[in-house]
Amino acid sequence: MPSGSDSESFVLPSPQQMSESFRPVLLNPAHAADAAALAALRDSPVLREIHDRIADQVTELLHCLSPGHSFTPRSLDRAIADTTGGQPDSYGRWAWYPWSGRLVHVLPEAEFRLVRTDRNRDKITREQQQGLLRRRVGVIGLSVGSSAALTCAMEGVGGAFRLADFDRLSLSNLNRLRAGVHELGAEKSLLCARRMYELDPYLDIEVHRSGVTEETVEDFFGAGSRALDLLIEECDTPWVKVAAREHARRRRIPVLMDANDRGLLDIERFDLEPDRPLFHGRTGATTAADVRGLDPAETVRFLLRVVDEQRLSPAMADALTRVGHSLSSWPQLASGVMLGAALVADTARRILLGRPVPSGRHYLDLDAHIPAPAALPAPHGATR
Repeated sequence: MPSGSDSESFVLPSPQQMSESFRPVLLNPAHAADAAALAALRDSPVLREIHDRIADQVTELLHCLSPGHSFTPRSLDRAIADTTGGQPDSYGRWAWYPWSGRLVHVLPEAEFRLVRTDRNRDKITREQQQGLLRRRVGVIGLSVGSSAALTCAMEGVGGAFRLADFDRLSLSNLNRLRAGVHELGAEKSLLCARRMYELDPYLDIEVHRSGVTEETVEDFFGAGSRALDLLIEECDTPWVKVAAREHARRRRIPVLMDANDRGLLDIERFDLEPDRPLFHGRTGATTAADVRGLDPAETVRFLLRVVDEQRLSPAMADALTRVGHSLSSWPQLASGVMLGAALVADTARRILLGRPVPSGRHYLDLDAHIPAPAALPAPHGATR
């Protein structure tokens, strides 16, 4: 059952289904079938927690709709009763999250979205917010990309998402991914979708659990009303990086990439420039077929051409000679990932709102913007 619509028939999930679930079930207590499902859930051992703060949410809704109005306790109670029809238990929706066993009472979709994004105003107007929530964003690669996807979801930059990653969460991922030790071994695509749905149960999220392949790339980009409006590409596989851009260029879809080094943000406006060379021409006429099956050394050489080896940070440049010897993989920090997520989400918002954002490569290098003077003494207790 897709998120954002009422359940037509609800069957309690098996343990296996719960462990692999990523989409909540939305139940409308005003409908008899959903009311029966709620009753079954309440009596079921799969229900671990009921979270009902609907009165607080309605109070916020009333203040958002009338920010200048001062409610007395009595007038507030009356306004809440008027909004809920005097039946708060039957108002709004109940979101059932199978993976956590939580049942959460939330406002109806339009009211939920109005309150959840109200503090965005007027950096994003309500009209702009509604437009953004009608857009579909694709994210390939959910180590670095998961933070970008979550930030977009938080800000309401997209109401529909398509996520792709074949990998599973490992312990070394926890230096930069928002996850817990109880989720080690879980699929990154499912984890990302769960986090996003816990922010907003009305999102529309599809996951490609095997990543993007030759067999699935067309489906990932979609068609018609379900086609992507923007792509965020954050993977390390050369074929996927090139093939994704070939498809994006052919379909005139803008592509954003955060390289997680020196605050590098890459923008390719294929929507405005359908003949633009991939990677700003850094890889020449290389096609996806050309990079299929590269060995590890060739893969590194290709990725260095993509990110421009001459402009890497000193730490990353040094790491290149040590990966596979004294380093197990590329160094990445949570702070860099979060910075990249902010850059990507902000740029995605401006592109989707029609702002004049040109193609190009930009750096927000914090070491350069916030330099440390050599004469400044180290703070007491600082570790060098």
